Amino acid sequence: MNDMTPTQDGPNAPQVSPGSTIPPEELDRMTDDIIAALKTVYDPEIPSDIYELGLIYRVDIDDDRNVVIDMTLTAPGCPVAGEMPGWVENAVAAVQGVQSVKVNMVFDPPWDQSRMSDEARVALDMW
Repeated sequence: MNDMTPTQDGPNAPQVSPGSTIPPEELDRMTDDIIAALKTVYDPEIPSDIYELGLIYRVDIDDDRNVVIDMTLTAPGCPVAGEMPGWVENAVAAVQGVQSVKVNMVFDPPWDQSRMSDEARVALDMW
């Protein structure tokens, strides 16, 4: 699998593992398009997208173009916990070349504000 794991430096630095049978140009395009799709999903209570908030922990793309996403919520009791994985699945499934999408909700490690990008911090006035 090709792993796009947001780093400690923020969610804007995905890492893709080498050794894929997917041509590099296509993998780069898919990676960019998946990130763009993730940025269309917002928590209705927070004016920042889930990618910039650091809610996406891992995105794997296998050689058959199946995508597996590990994500979390700002709090386990989030009112949209049951709906948000479907929003993420639908957004990423619309990316050209993606064959299937599976979203896993994870709570380890727990989300905290250190996972937010500078963009999210500005939007939420959290400096």
